[in-house]
Amino acid sequence: MKSITIQGTKRENVGKKSTKALRDAELVPCVVYGGNEPLNFSTEEKSFKNLVYTPEAHTVSIEVDGQTIPAVLQDIQFHPITDRILHVDFYQLSEDKPVIMEVPVRITGRSKGVVAGGVLRQSFRKLKVKAIPANLPDEIVVDVTPLRIGNKLYVAALKNEAYTFMHPDNAVVAAVKMSRNAMKGGAAAMEDEDEEEVTEGAAEATTEETSAE
Repeated sequence: MKSITIQGTKRENVGKKSTKALRDAELVPCVVYGGNEPLNFSTEEKSFKNLVYTPEAHTVSIEVDGQTIPAVLQDIQFHPITDRILHVDFYQLSEDKPVIMEVPVRITGRSKGVVAGGVLRQSFRKLKVKAIPANLPDEIVVDVTPLRIGNKLYVAALKNEAYTFMHPDNAVVAAVKMSRNAMKGGAAAMEDEDEEEVTEGAAEATTEETSAE
């Protein structure tokens, strides 16, 4: 998995006054868990541009006072009005310790159901997986080509040995539904068939009346 670097400065004071002063200076208070003890640091808000405002998944290399810590984003808090980042939690990575993170889903192929006039519905843009750092995927590729109208693709179909999904096996990742146009087309076809039957019946009745005369 790709990694980005975030450079920060260790925080000596973690009280409310210190936190407010950081935010006034347009800095974001952060903390890294998972090590011997939590590490509090601050960094510029623009440091999160390629981590938060992207559909891709990344691990993080945190550089603080000459120390480099591999980590993953665990939680992020935004201001309810301005959407500015208020606080970020990270979790330190260990080679043999599984971690949980969200990974983007990439749909490939054109389903048979879509070709037939159906509509593809994608339920998840990201899926939560659990794995050791070396097995964390950049993305989860989902081939929808075999799906016909009415078919669904479940999490169970994506299982593998590299990582574990943190979703039920019966969670629907994608499905092909009947489109309105296809439904209208089907209804029109049924009406045409009914008209043909009525016409044929009328013709038979006319023939019978003529024979009787």
